[in-house]
Amino acid sequence: MPSIESGGVEKNLFLITNYLVNKFRNITIITASQNISKFDKKIKIIKPKKNNYFLKFRYVKIIISIFFLITELFKKKKIAVLSFQANIYAIIVCRFFNKKIIARANSSPTGWVGSSFKVLFFRFIFSQANTIIVNSKEFNKELLDRLKIKSVCILNPLDKKIIIQKSNYKIKKPYRKKDSLKFISIGRLVDQKDHLTLLRAFNYIKNEINFELLIIGQGKNKNLIKKYIDMNKLNKNIKIVGFKDNPYPYLKASDSLILSSRYEGLPNVILESLVLKKLVISSNCPTGPKEILSNGKSGLLFKTGSFEDLSKKILYFSKYKKKCKQKVKFSQSTLVKYDQNRNLKKYYQLIKHTI
Repeated sequence: MPSIESGGVEKNLFLITNYLVNKFRNITIITASQNISKFDKKIKIIKPKKNNYFLKFRYVKIIISIFFLITELFKKKKIAVLSFQANIYAIIVCRFFNKKIIARANSSPTGWVGSSFKVLFFRFIFSQANTIIVNSKEFNKELLDRLKIKSVCILNPLDKKIIIQKSNYKIKKPYRKKDSLKFISIGRLVDQKDHLTLLRAFNYIKNEINFELLIIGQGKNKNLIKKYIDMNKLNKNIKIVGFKDNPYPYLKASDSLILSSRYEGLPNVILESLVLKKLVISSNCPTGPKEILSNGKSGLLFKTGSFEDLSKKILYFSKYKKKCKQKVKFSQSTLVKYDQNRNLKKYYQLIKHTI
């Protein structure tokens, strides 16, 4: 995992590795990041000794991590690799050394497959892995349809207890008005998350409802988002609060989560919102939201990239709160399949079988 940041992939990385360390004798994490505090102390960490300027570039992190991986493959005869990131490079290296590799794909091919050449390239490389893991059934189907690659679907392990526990931490009141509808967006401020569609939707209906929106996250698009808020005089309604290591108290204080992504894998933030019994309004992007929200039975779906459709869903929520509460109530029975222990056991059985 070359770059350990603060997203859903990292949450799954910590859960899975901390579980596996009690199942296998030797677990090693290879990374170029210093963000290792959440790993079990029994896990061996291979990383650069110090942070430096060049390590802010993802490709530098990949090169360093691949170098560490090659070094380990030279040392050990019996080894299996579980790749969470930079799958292409990891698969090539493992095939060269004739080592077994399981690659976990994290986001829909929509985000990384474009031209016919890319389709052929990814199809060939992924076919060299022993197993490909995906985190939603829709993702599984998309990989088969677009790349002709078979994969194993293991849903994201959901730790409901820790989410509820962390949501009870005391914070300063994040919203200013008592009578406003309180919305929240949680995610990196990057193109994939499409915050401009979110902002345009609220700008479109700003005179129709009394609302507040919190944007939690950091990323390269922060200035672009701030500029839009300033230009459209939305400062009284919309606030960027930056990255929060524990976003759950903010989510608990909200009425609804909005996910405006162009593509996903299986967005953890939707699952976490449902655990805290919040209505989710999500883009119907590939892959995950439609599957988690049971085609709209557990929340509201809008056309990806359409601020008009999103604004309609926001207005629907403001007018039909009882109907929306029924959707949230229905969602609680669907969370069972994301049970942490059930899905972590699937990782263990798959890796054990591969080895």
